[in-house]
Amino acid sequence: MGDPYILMLIALAVLAVVDLVVGVSNDAVNFLNSAIGSKAISIRNIMIIASIGVFFGAVTSSGMMEVARKGIFNPGMFMFQDIMFIFMAVMITDILLLDIFNSLGMPTSTTVSIVFELLGAAVCISLIKIADNNAQSIADLSGYINHKKAFEIIRGILLSVVVAFSVGAIVQFFSRLIYSFNFQKRATYINALFGGFAITAITYFIIVKGLKGTPFYSNIKHLIEGNTLLIITGSFLFWTSIAYLLIRFFKVNILKVIIGIGTFSLAIAFSGNDLVNFIGVPIAAWNSYEAWVASGVTADKFSMEILSQKVPSNVWFLLIAGTIMVITLWTSSKARNVIKTGIDLSRQGDGHEKFKPNFLSRFVVRTSMVINQGISSVIPKKTLTYIDSRFQKPVIKLPKDKTYELPAFDQVRASVNLVVAGILISIGTSMKLPLSTTYVTFMVAMGTSLADRAWGRESAVYRVAGVINVIGGWFLTAIVAFSAAAVVAYLISWDMVMIPILLASVAFLIARNTLLYRKKSKEVKKQLFIERSELITINGVIEESADHIAEVASRVNKLYTSVVNDLAKHDLNKLRKTEKYVAKLNNEIEELKDSVFYFIKSLDETSVEASRFYIMVIGYLQDVAQSISYISKATYKHVNNNHKTLKKGQLKDLKKIDNQLSTLLNGISHIFETRSFDDLTTLISDKKRLLKDVSSSIENQVSRIRTDETSAKNTTLYFSILLETQDLVTALMNLLETYEEFHISTKNAQLS
Repeated sequence: MGDPYILMLIALAVLAVVDLVVGVSNDAVNFLNSAIGSKAISIRNIMIIASIGVFFGAVTSSGMMEVARKGIFNPGMFMFQDIMFIFMAVMITDILLLDIFNSLGMPTSTTVSIVFELLGAAVCISLIKIADNNAQSIADLSGYINHKKAFEIIRGILLSVVVAFSVGAIVQFFSRLIYSFNFQKRATYINALFGGFAITAITYFIIVKGLKGTPFYSNIKHLIEGNTLLIITGSFLFWTSIAYLLIRFFKVNILKVIIGIGTFSLAIAFSGNDLVNFIGVPIAAWNSYEAWVASGVTADKFSMEILSQKVPSNVWFLLIAGTIMVITLWTSSKARNVIKTGIDLSRQGDGHEKFKPNFLSRFVVRTSMVINQGISSVIPKKTLTYIDSRFQKPVIKLPKDKTYELPAFDQVRASVNLVVAGILISIGTSMKLPLSTTYVTFMVAMGTSLADRAWGRESAVYRVAGVINVIGGWFLTAIVAFSAAAVVAYLISWDMVMIPILLASVAFLIARNTLLYRKKSKEVKKQLFIERSELITINGVIEESADHIAEVASRVNKLYTSVVNDLAKHDLNKLRKTEKYVAKLNNEIEELKDSVFYFIKSLDETSVEASRFYIMVIGYLQDVAQSISYISKATYKHVNNNHKTLKKGQLKDLKKIDNQLSTLLNGISHIFETRSFDDLTTLISDKKRLLKDVSSSIENQVSRIRTDETSAKNTTLYFSILLETQDLVTALMNLLETYEEFHISTKNAQLS
């Protein structure tokens, strides 16, 4: 009888390891963003500090494990078999959900995932039990679900979003008033007071409050309880004195110390608060199994009331989990992808924006501007002038090839992010509330970004759109987690044979997502948009523009051939796919166009003249992409509307043009890949023959219309393709002529 449950426990243990990996990949953003974004400490040292914090936090997380056992449902209402079904459903759903978000590079909440998965699976099993019991109705559902605790947790999570954003914005605003952006010039006593306050907050809330609920707390309980004010005052005086000595005599940058301690403390808070999300369910399953085996009762008759009791967690389980989390931190590429999203949304200044503006983001920005104008009209001008002076960013003069060394934001904001987030998470942990560390840290970072005027007129609409997308993803997490866990729980309860099927599905989907992510990562490396950090010379302009031209020529060649072939077969599905590839090409060239400002800023002094050439190249590439886009859309529309197939003569002419265009585009790709620019002259001379053939095809169609052509739609499509092909070839020729001219002038300049 015990065999299937032993296998389920083994499966849960494996799922716990996988969940730790995918969960940490998502949650690493919570405690690494500020330190990495500020570049106050080297990446290696940040990782070492965070790793130690994760280990320490793992030991303090035992009190949180009760959430998985009794936080969401009343265990006494379920039998052992029911509990195992719920736990299996939760772990299977959790892994899939988190892996999808990691692959998208979107930070989501592991806390919200686990809470709503437990809720969904428990509700499903409860409804099944109610349906099998004639004496119960839907009204009895409240007896199964710990609705008061569940709503308390959900309310705490939602409240943390508002509180984190507001507190982060307020603290950052006053911190900037105190420090301005020239924090190196602040008086020693100001730095010491700031350091004393920050470290006191960290030590009290992270260490003192963090120890509550651990086996060690009983040994020091008598020293802490009732002495809160004395501990805080003493700590503040002690740490302020230490900070003053470090600054005054050892010239230590106290903000770096705060960032280091803050990263350590936030790693503790993350591990202490979020470890339950990854291993709480498997540990609860193990405790349930031990109690069931000792009882000797059948699995469908043994009540799980024992889970309502306080059960000490196995410290070895916690440390093993901590080890896996640390290894994931050092090795996960998905973690770096999620971290990048958080830093991009909070960085100071402009740059390439990942998110597209939408109606809501535009509305929020416009409304904020109106409110800001209203507030400014009330505050005295002298006060506004003083506030503006504190937010004036210093001009940091670096050689252009060193601009990549600039941090995303300064050390003042990084310190505020870490201290505020750490305090809020620790308060939630001490109250046994599984606050979402993702929500808290992300919203604190967004609040400090707003208060720090990081969202200017150039970037606000994109940043707000990003925040809306992330928050929307959080709500989607809750809905999907609840629904998916309920479905999985139903399938498992229907027949236990579904468990190996579902596990196999999980393995397949994770492997598939991993392969797709790797493929996507390679595409990103090859992507036309390049965020400039190195200095660009004349040769750099030639190299980069040549890469762009070779890539576009190769892709347009494939797309044009696909359109012609799929039009001949009237293959709507393939034309739909081609439409997507064409749209992707257009988007990438649009990004190139948007990045021209940063490209030109990166040019060295001797290469500024090349900017005009580069702009023209991008313009011609855009013309080429627009032509293939029009051809693709017109063809798709024609086939989608079920119009007649083109006649054999028309298709023959199109295929002839396609072959000639393919030869031309292959030649362009070869020349620009091999950098054999001296062959451009021969290639340019071939254009006349191709353009002549296109003109001949137009004349042939005119003759057909006057004799045997009966379809107006066919004629419209055919002329559209031919005319756009003419424009495409013309744009290519203009591009080649411009490049040849630039190549010759550059070569002559280098020889002279």
